[in-house]
Amino acid sequence: MAKKQFKAESKRLMDLMVNSIYTNREIFLREIISNASDAIDKLCYLSLTDDKVGLRREDFRIDVKIDKDARKITVSDNGIGMTAQEMEQNLGVIAKSGSLQFKKENDMSKEDIDIIGQFGVGFYSAFMVAAKVTVISRAYGSEEANMWVSSGADGYTITPCEKDGVGTDVIMELKEDGEEADYSEFLDNNYLSSIVKKYSDYVRWPIYMDVTKSRYVETEELNADGTKKKQWEDYTENEVINSRVPIWQRPKSEVSNEECINFYKEKFYDMEDPAAVIRVSAEGTVSYKAMLFIPSHAPANYYSKDYQAGVQLYSSGVMIMEHCDAVLPDYFRFVRGVVDSPDLSLNISREILQHDRQLKIIATNVEKKIKQELERLIQNDREKYEKFYSAFGLQLKYGILNAYGSNKEQLQDLLMFYSADKEKPVTFKEYTQAMPEEQKYIYYAVGESVKMLGELPQAEPVRKKGYDILYLLDDTDEFLVKMLGEYDGKQFISVSAEDLGLETQEEKETAEKVETESRELLDFVKEALEGKIAAAKISHKLVSRPVCLTTQGSITLEMERYFASLPEAVSGGVPMKAERVLELNPAHPVFKALKAAYETDRERAKDYAELLYGQSLLAAGLPLENPGEFSELVCKLMV
Repeated sequence: MAKKQFKAESKRLMDLMVNSIYTNREIFLREIISNASDAIDKLCYLSLTDDKVGLRREDFRIDVKIDKDARKITVSDNGIGMTAQEMEQNLGVIAKSGSLQFKKENDMSKEDIDIIGQFGVGFYSAFMVAAKVTVISRAYGSEEANMWVSSGADGYTITPCEKDGVGTDVIMELKEDGEEADYSEFLDNNYLSSIVKKYSDYVRWPIYMDVTKSRYVETEELNADGTKKKQWEDYTENEVINSRVPIWQRPKSEVSNEECINFYKEKFYDMEDPAAVIRVSAEGTVSYKAMLFIPSHAPANYYSKDYQAGVQLYSSGVMIMEHCDAVLPDYFRFVRGVVDSPDLSLNISREILQHDRQLKIIATNVEKKIKQELERLIQNDREKYEKFYSAFGLQLKYGILNAYGSNKEQLQDLLMFYSADKEKPVTFKEYTQAMPEEQKYIYYAVGESVKMLGELPQAEPVRKKGYDILYLLDDTDEFLVKMLGEYDGKQFISVSAEDLGLETQEEKETAEKVETESRELLDFVKEALEGKIAAAKISHKLVSRPVCLTTQGSITLEMERYFASLPEAVSGGVPMKAERVLELNPAHPVFKALKAAYETDRERAKDYAELLYGQSLLAAGLPLENPGEFSELVCKLMV
């Protein structure tokens, strides 16, 4: 028979598909196996009403064979097969899908049969690896078989041939190896079987391959005691290599939590149990099943650019994407698992997913399920949640910061901060529920450690009132609470704020009077420190400590410290400095000593000012600008 030409549109589409649509050559096997599964689905469906089919459900199979010498891979099925006319229609015109047509002509909604292919282009992915493709097929109900042969866009032939039994053989003769591609790797049995397991492990029909095994056998050689020597030998056995029924498709009542955990460990290569398992079986506008896992710890590369977020996305048991990040919001990118839906709208390649309404519905529902599970852990398994939070709490915070606070309603109840009163992490909800009725604000302190914040002078008046303080220990925490602004109507207030809302009007007036009376001394302290501070003032908050360091303006000491830690390329090389304020306790004996020195010995008063400033730096957890000079100053004042 004369060679037939693909239509011009088909030639262009084939070139586009092979070179652009499929970014991963190993996809070809997934597509060919999916087509084989479609063919079996069709014949299985017909067998429900046609006794002449003569095949039981357990008789259907797919075979994958390798011929290294001939450089050929053959995928065979005993499905419905194709006539010459169907070959012309399905293989001669790209994007003419026989599977889609079969679905339209038959009501399959009530049967346990699902046709994977819908677009009819997957078959041509074979040309990514094959120089020549031969399809031998015999249709159900026909005594004749036909052979379709093509070497690519130059055309194809269809000729009659012989074939025992119905079904289809797709024979791919691999291209020769080149500098940019090693096609011979697909002739390795172990590698090819790994591709089957990766993409087609849950195809419903058994996939058979030759599997190389080893066994310990006797030889004709004898040992010294007359017994036969033994040695290892390799042998080949044809067996089913796919799992067929995915664990997430099985009813919850048939799958134990232990089985789910073992699946997670094997699938995602984790030695530890996950913090939680989430199972979803949704029907309605969009039907899908999901098995999601919240890890208990972060992988080593989690906070690096090398980490690939996203769940594995399946459609009818065939893996479409290994890392689909469209199903998860970025702040839940730590979640692993699988989502499987027959309702997804796939583009002309199963690799390309339309970001359509169905996917958005799934993503919205998945997000709700994850949040509900995390809230359940907070209430019912605190130890697990705290372990999870130590690994991924920063990710939740980034979820609020990166969206400029727009996600705070979804995430703020999942955040935890160390409670000075409870001496353990608490949520905002737990903090506010424990607040005394007269407490107006949520108080927080920012620093590097619990120990340092426990000795913070500025926190004394809050502690004296018996109010709890949240310790913010991460670099991002202060930005976070400023972005949140308030929680449940309660404003966040730093213990370093000028007005803590704790003083009576009489106390404020007394402090203002002392400030006015001490104005000359405060101006002297500022001048003596030669630009190190923006102001010196009488403290409204110090109780037992003589001095503390605060700031005025929008930049705090912690912000200054954070920006100083950034690489110059990020910070722009311009240091961001806080306007420092030295606060003095007028009721402390040290203030009286400073005042006396100011009146009688200005040089000594200047030394006192330097000493107090150094003390304030140390109390704030900041480095001394010149430790040697400070040490000499202490010695000088002791003599």
